[in-house]
Amino acid sequence: MASVKEETHKSRVLVIGGTGHLGKHIVAASIHLGHPTTVLIRDDAPSDPAKAQLLKSFIDLGAALLKGDLFDHESLVKAIKCADVVISVVGPRQVKEQTRIISAIKEAGNVKRFLPSEFGSDVDNVHTVDPAKSLYAVKANLRRLIEAEGIPHTYVCCNGFAETYLPSIGDVTAIGSGPPANKITVLGDGNAKGVFMVEEDIAAYTMRAVDDERTLNKILYMRPPANVLSHNELISLWEKKSGRTLQRMHIPEEEVLNWIKGAAFPLNILLSLAFSIFIKGDQANFDIDPTMGVEATKLYPDVNYTTVEGYLSRLL
Repeated sequence: MASVKEETHKSRVLVIGGTGHLGKHIVAASIHLGHPTTVLIRDDAPSDPAKAQLLKSFIDLGAALLKGDLFDHESLVKAIKCADVVISVVGPRQVKEQTRIISAIKEAGNVKRFLPSEFGSDVDNVHTVDPAKSLYAVKANLRRLIEAEGIPHTYVCCNGFAETYLPSIGDVTAIGSGPPANKITVLGDGNAKGVFMVEEDIAAYTMRAVDDERTLNKILYMRPPANVLSHNELISLWEKKSGRTLQRMHIPEEEVLNWIKGAAFPLNILLSLAFSIFIKGDQANFDIDPTMGVEATKLYPDVNYTTVEGYLSRLL
């Protein structure tokens, strides 16, 4: 049952990083649910035609564009004063700079909820190595700062992005090259469970949470039952759907660790993230503490999420 507040009032939403991979889905979902939505942009006339088209699509949907910059404190405070909810969807290289958003939120003094750019595994429950370890540490430190400053918040742990992991059937060494033809690389024994979420669904669940008292100062976990699979299960599901058998090339844990040390960017970060997901099972190897977190599919059973099986059907 949705709270009365959720049913009767739609918060004004400011999206920072709205033109990014997930950000554009957050903007669309916010407008779809009736939130007055503003997107903070650095350039209102970008030279990149794709970005210009994306900004036009935001306007066509009904979003407002507001010129401002993460590194311009005055513009950031001004933008935040026009919002009830601030959602940051900045990329990995700007995650550390979110301290600037926290400072601006404190100065503005009007924000009812802040959703920092997490949108992955629970940073307080991960076991990996650098470079991912350092990125997770930055996010964990941001959590502690938000809490110390008393800023109302929701942390979104959507786990694995479908568009990152599923086209290569979970093979992080082949991201961007589509489904494997004959062989597939499996990190470890392939039995650790991961969670895979389609980006539109991540945005839908996120926006359902922003005015929900049940998610205030909590972690919103996304663990759709049909989307919690081991790499072996994912491969078997693809084999069944495609009618093709793949030779599984298992890389032992110790070899993966050595591989990460010697790999260049971006493979090193992809491998270290995958080490956490596919070897340590960090996305599904713990029970959700009800005092700290809630699970999205249980809170919002009416959201029809895309299953992994449904996503794989698109690849055929």
